[in-house]
Amino acid sequence: MLFFITWITSRNANNESYFIGNRTSRWYIVAYGMIGASLSGVTFVSVPGDVGVKHFAYLQMVIGYMIGYAVIAGILLPLYYRLNLTSIYSYLKGRLGRNSYKTGAAFFILSRVIGASFRLYVVVNVLQTFVFDRWNIPFIVTVSVFIILILAYTFQGGVKTIVWTDTLQTTFMLLAMFLTVWFISQEMGLGLGEVIKKITNSAHTSVWVTDWHDKKYFLKHILGGAFIAIAMTGLDQEMMQKNISCKNVGESQKNMITFSIVLFFVNILFLALGALLYIYAVSKNMELPAKSDDVFPGIALNFLGPVAGIVFIIGLISAAFPSADGALTALTTSFCLDILELDRGDEKKLKKNRYLVHFGFSILILGCILWFRALNDDAVINKLFTAANFTYGPLLGLFAFGLFSGTGVKDKWVPIVAIIPPILCFILNLNSVEWLGGYQFGNEMLILNGLLTFIGLFIISKRRVEVILV
Repeated sequence: MLFFITWITSRNANNESYFIGNRTSRWYIVAYGMIGASLSGVTFVSVPGDVGVKHFAYLQMVIGYMIGYAVIAGILLPLYYRLNLTSIYSYLKGRLGRNSYKTGAAFFILSRVIGASFRLYVVVNVLQTFVFDRWNIPFIVTVSVFIILILAYTFQGGVKTIVWTDTLQTTFMLLAMFLTVWFISQEMGLGLGEVIKKITNSAHTSVWVTDWHDKKYFLKHILGGAFIAIAMTGLDQEMMQKNISCKNVGESQKNMITFSIVLFFVNILFLALGALLYIYAVSKNMELPAKSDDVFPGIALNFLGPVAGIVFIIGLISAAFPSADGALTALTTSFCLDILELDRGDEKKLKKNRYLVHFGFSILILGCILWFRALNDDAVINKLFTAANFTYGPLLGLFAFGLFSGTGVKDKWVPIVAIIPPILCFILNLNSVEWLGGYQFGNEMLILNGLLTFIGLFIISKRRVEVILV
């Protein structure tokens, strides 16, 4: 089905199709498809699994997401359309300078390579552990097939194809979730009303955390969620590339608002699924896996029958592909336009180089996944992923300074200023309990990271300039 959609959408595709879908994407298709891209395979297994310990506390962050998406719709999207951007980081070039522009793009590329590799690694590792190891298929074969498939259906059409393949994948991911709920309810002999009652009456549905030391403290989650949405969606080429493929800013804003509302309710459903998984485990006196990420796959693949297992695998793959295919396209776009600064007027040369870069990032992601597998240390791999998330702080600081300050910067110093905050924040995050009397940083670390970058840019600021605002 993916390749049929690819064949339809990639016919007569050119560079503009690849980069911005010729600005012909329908807003409601983009909004629906972005659900799968935002959740990813990590969320598909982690959000239900975390319910056993964190209950519904994740919903606090989802509330923050909605605030962040409103900021994106009201401030960032009008700016991107007004400047007719293909790469959103080219805004930094006009506002702060060439080094600022390269720095922003480089931080995005670093973040996305590690982030996309991590998300795909988690999914492939689950499938390898529960399925392919039993068939004696080597991990390198499994992950190579994944990469080849993604490479094949994104190679030609880019964003024009991804907008539609994301829609298919989101559908199968949500269908897997609904069917899993149905399979469990059948196993327990419950109707829909009884399932809802059991979930709402369980201890897992508590939302609010009021201990300010806790990582899940509600203000940390809400504020952190808002800035995560702004940084990791609004300042992320992968997510914005789909949004700016709509024909005008009004349609793109409708997409963003609709997407945020739908995402809120989809996350509630995934949390409800998590509560139901634990209720089912207790009812069957089941010994749960040590890792929360293994709870959903463990129950689906080992206790609900072969049909439920197949449904889970399809859902997991459907959740994995949107985050990987979009990342591959966005990385290619940013590297071609921001790092290599290829001439968009030379269609033939740009297309040739685009193919090489696209293939190169496929190999790089494959290499990162194999490296994660060789490390064989979940704690180290998670720290790498956390470190990659810290690199969105400089992007937040750069864009905030560009939008809300009235000064320029000494552009040659920007790369150094941008490197220091993530390092400081990473060290602080590792030692906060000891240094700050038991305080644990949560998602508010991103805010601190961006603030330190903003202060650093202020220190190297110069002359008054005209501020580019919406």
